[in-house]
Amino acid sequence: MKSIRACFSFPLNAVAAATLASLTAAGVMLSLPAFGQTSADAVSAATADSPTKSLGMVTVNSGQPTSLPTQIPTTMEGITREQIEQTINATDSEDALKYLPSLLVRKRYIGDYNHAILSSRASGTGNSARSAVYADGILLSNYLGNGVGGLSFPPRWGLVTPEEIERVDVMYGPFSAAYPGNSVGAVVDYVTRMPTKFEAHGKIDYVSQPFELYSTSSTFTATQASASLGNKNGGWSWWINANRTDSHGQPLTFPTRVVSTGAAGNAGTAVSGAVLERNNANLPWYILGTGTEYHTIQDHLKIKLAYDITPTLRAAYTLGYWQNKSEGDSVSYLRNAAGQPVYSGPVNINGRSFTLNGGDFALTRENLSHVMHGLSVKSHTQGVWDWEVAASLYDYDRDLKRQNGVANPLPAAAVGGAGTIADGSGTGWYTLALKGTWRPQGLKGAHIADFGVQQDSYKLRYRTSNIAGNWLADGAGTLASNVRGDAQLQSLYAQDAWAFAPRWKTVLGARVERWTASDGLTNFSASNALSFSSRSESFVSPKAALSWQWTDDTVLKASAGRAIRFPTVGELYGATATANSQFINDPNLRPEKSWTTELTAEKDLGSGLLRLTFFTENTRDALYTQTAFDPVANLNISRVQNVGRIATKGLEAAYNGFDVGLKGLDLGGSITYADSIIKENSGFVATPGDTVGKQQPNIPRWRATALASYRFKPQWTATLAARYSGTQYRTLNNADVNGFTYQGVSKYFTGDLRVRYQVSKAMTAAFGIENLNNYKYWNFHPYPQRSYVAELKVNL
Repeated sequence: MKSIRACFSFPLNAVAAATLASLTAAGVMLSLPAFGQTSADAVSAATADSPTKSLGMVTVNSGQPTSLPTQIPTTMEGITREQIEQTINATDSEDALKYLPSLLVRKRYIGDYNHAILSSRASGTGNSARSAVYADGILLSNYLGNGVGGLSFPPRWGLVTPEEIERVDVMYGPFSAAYPGNSVGAVVDYVTRMPTKFEAHGKIDYVSQPFELYSTSSTFTATQASASLGNKNGGWSWWINANRTDSHGQPLTFPTRVVSTGAAGNAGTAVSGAVLERNNANLPWYILGTGTEYHTIQDHLKIKLAYDITPTLRAAYTLGYWQNKSEGDSVSYLRNAAGQPVYSGPVNINGRSFTLNGGDFALTRENLSHVMHGLSVKSHTQGVWDWEVAASLYDYDRDLKRQNGVANPLPAAAVGGAGTIADGSGTGWYTLALKGTWRPQGLKGAHIADFGVQQDSYKLRYRTSNIAGNWLADGAGTLASNVRGDAQLQSLYAQDAWAFAPRWKTVLGARVERWTASDGLTNFSASNALSFSSRSESFVSPKAALSWQWTDDTVLKASAGRAIRFPTVGELYGATATANSQFINDPNLRPEKSWTTELTAEKDLGSGLLRLTFFTENTRDALYTQTAFDPVANLNISRVQNVGRIATKGLEAAYNGFDVGLKGLDLGGSITYADSIIKENSGFVATPGDTVGKQQPNIPRWRATALASYRFKPQWTATLAARYSGTQYRTLNNADVNGFTYQGVSKYFTGDLRVRYQVSKAMTAAFGIENLNNYKYWNFHPYPQRSYVAELKVNL
């Protein structure tokens, strides 16, 4: 039997186990520690659906629906269900990514449905369209827009619950031809459970967050309940998951007034309670109260069906349903001489007068229900040919947001009065893909080719109407604004993994794309409508990767790829306005064009795996949405634009060790340095040239993660983890020098704790603390403070 040592770039016990099993079956002995298992345990736990790795290239042999091609030529990280359960206080599906290298999800509260955007090496938390998130091959990323502005476009994390997850794989960079240019940051692929026998699961969570900021001192809580049931009978298998989240988050926004904008004198009602602070430009301003304090109740239902037509051909269908009813409330810190709260009208603070309106202490009520469908037929012969046909649909079945009007302030607004209703019903996207794999000499041959044709179509429909009577209950009245538009991306791709010599392997590929935007419309009244001409553009994006088994325990590899990120329909046409915000679109935006490279060394240290990656990205016409507060208009104004050129270079180190120096002690960590600078830009913020030479927004120079997990008894596991991010900016000209304030972006260092106890074979209990050191940090909004998590889970 031949013996080799392989180097993995991701710390997966299931992945390691599957690799061990598959190579052992092929007559190869693999020396690799498994996460929390002996080698014999790992073999018995292995599954054929987990990725394997050879010569630095990941091979995916899954029979389940997935977005991943069979050959992945770039850095890949991941985590399994067992690791999530053991080490992470997971209340939302995005929590699974928490400790992976260079990744951050801007999650502000449990159930965050409108701002939880994924950030990666050279893509910040304002660029949701620079990453791709899939679940069982179904697109969850929302490419109707980018980031947040007038509307919000994070991935639809709520369509996957933590209890469903079997494995999460993350591919860094646009090096696979199988993905659109949105993959320039990262590709996240969730694989959810599909049972092989009867199983049932139940889980309840409770989270408590004591929160103190400015004049707010309160405790905010969240509860979750989840149940799953599944079985396999002959060729049929099925899975049902239901989840309810009831979450009350901390305040996220704060009405303010810059001190210098107030008129000196005695005009207005004298009030007390305003908090004197400094804004992100370090100017004195008053914090008048709180806003956007969400109470959200979300229901999730997932039904998965699969039928094995033959032993090598499977049909699968997924139905996902997500419902959210949310209330966003406000509280005033201001009090008049009688001690009553003040919400509107002329007020006087320390000898300066300001005027307040209904937009300062806004109320919102949202009623959303979204439906997801996925259908695929996939062969799994592992012979010369395999193929797959896959389609998905994501539909905003109901998407209503109500808000009080500027002239309808609290306290009257709490029971009715004028306002608006925004209706996004009918918005959504659908995808269609035909994929093939050709192995001319079979699995052990020198060539494995992936190819396919894809079509992704997006439809934005968003109409805002005035309500003259009761904004809480009445139907739509006169038009306030109406935006719509369609976009379509048609693609052909092919890539060939070629083992052209012993210890050498390359992947060469290309992607051809044709993008069309059409039916663009923006209007703010029946007589003021702007329609936009259709646009079409085509591009070719080459990809290449090379790996070399330098020594028995070290692999070297290089990757390069071009990515085209096309403007979204929201960026092109989505002009919107509310009582306290405005978004300015641009129908003439140019596509964003990036070249990305990687040089990586991976080494097996026996009890651990070490990776070092040097990466670069050169992006022209970067698409950016900037939000600035206009103190005169009292609005957050967002504008989208092209930025001439951004250059990024950096270094990422990652380590994962198992039984390190002590049986049961597993260690993991990463550190990333990124120098991301705006090199060219004809646009500016305040004066010409003020953005050139500045740091790319939301990209810190340094970030790091660390995790230690110790199984000190068979029933007990304790995990201590930490995350760090250095100084960063939100504005293109880096003028926001104060990050520790509302609308600022701060550095942070936080610790997390989780202790898990196996009560019995069927029951586990866990206790955790998030933000153990209670670090108060910001990304425009305040992140959660120290939170206590209790969890009880039953598996039958």
